[in-house]
Amino acid sequence: MTRCPCLSGLTYEACCGALHAGTSTAQTAEQLMRSRYSAFAVGDADHLSGTWHPTTRPDDLTLDADRRWYRLDVLRTERGGPFDTEGVVEFRAYHRSPTGKGSQHEVSRFVREDGRWLYVDGIG
Repeated sequence: MTRCPCLSGLTYEACCGALHAGTSTAQTAEQLMRSRYSAFAVGDADHLSGTWHPTTRPDDLTLDADRRWYRLDVLRTERGGPFDTEGVVEFRAYHRSPTGKGSQHEVSRFVREDGRWLYVDGIG
């Protein structure tokens, strides 16, 4: 059992792994954002595409195999709870690549449609 890349403190199988496998669905916008970060960390492009709102989802999603994601800091959330229809999650994600270390800061927007959270877009 390995630790979940989203740093929730749970194992991957009990946390984002269940969302990636489709045996569980995100109950909050933050939970979906964490699962999307973990999808980048484990190379699960299908989960990323499947949780991206169809109006903003790219036609082709290719992950950078040389980029290793190693830390996620959730900075704030607005709404995005189990009874909300919209939510915002601000985060900073850290990565390493052959060219060095870096980070990505984003304020992500999410919507819940038909009981399912979806990523809409983000401002970096």
